[in-house]
Amino acid sequence: MLLISIFLATLFLAYSNGANDNFQGVATLFGSRTSSYQTAILWATFTTFAGAITGIFLAGALIKNFSGKGLLPDAIANSPEFHLAVAIATGLTVIIASLMGFPISTTHSLTGALVGAGLVAIGLQVNFAALGTSFILPLLLSPIMAIPLSAGIYSLSGYINSKWHLPVNQKIIDACHFFSAGIVSFARGFNDTPKIVSLLLIIEYFSIQGGAILIAIAMALGGLLNSQKVAITMSEKITSMNHTQGLSANIVTGVLVIAATRFGLPVSTTYVSVSSIFGVGLINKKSKYNTRVFYQILLSWILTLPTAAIISAITYRLLQG
Repeated sequence: MLLISIFLATLFLAYSNGANDNFQGVATLFGSRTSSYQTAILWATFTTFAGAITGIFLAGALIKNFSGKGLLPDAIANSPEFHLAVAIATGLTVIIASLMGFPISTTHSLTGALVGAGLVAIGLQVNFAALGTSFILPLLLSPIMAIPLSAGIYSLSGYINSKWHLPVNQKIIDACHFFSAGIVSFARGFNDTPKIVSLLLIIEYFSIQGGAILIAIAMALGGLLNSQKVAITMSEKITSMNHTQGLSANIVTGVLVIAATRFGLPVSTTYVSVSSIFGVGLINKKSKYNTRVFYQILLSWILTLPTAAIISAITYRLLQG
């Protein structure tokens, strides 16, 4: 029963992840009115699925990190109760945020859930040094890097255009924008799938490949059925944007997330994407960026880790009986 529960809870987590995260890669397409909502979410679903399948071959370091090994003793990290508590806590945290329209980090939620169950299991013997260097530091640095980088790329494009008066071909810009959105969605599937798959590997019937395919399908369904509220927040409430701003934000998000995933660094696609969108809005005086919404999102990010940790700790204690 525990193994079946882990399977179902992990699929629920993947569904929640899709609901909260799938639209983030294409938010600039819809926000700049380069495409309709339906076209954007279908493109996100296809490219996220492709990234998820690719992730099973190239992101082995993330699978290891999010199994809990290194953070906790193997005896705890390999226990079914631990995996079940983490999956339930992360899934609930992410789906609640999705229903409220807040784009939060599944990575951050997973980290909080690992710590919450770990504290109940072994108290302060949790490896906090590993937590800081392998989890918290990359999560904090990624949005700090994304804001100035996206602002810089957008400013650079404006400078080049004003200096050389290059002809603007809107069809080429839109094609590049679509491609960049696909890259971001691909990067998100590439980055998030290995983290979720790690929870399934305790079930000996699942290979990494089989688990990843199931996770990818659940993520796709979550995005198709439950991403509307997060889509509105990402596309319209953070800042108004034009085609060039959207393209600039996507380039930064795609490059940062793919590079981090390749080196096993658990950055949050959400943090990078939101910060990149805010960055291009901040630099353009014509844009109407909403600092109030950005601070609300920032507060939801701060609450993510303790919320997941508390739910995970309570769930793990209940499972222990």
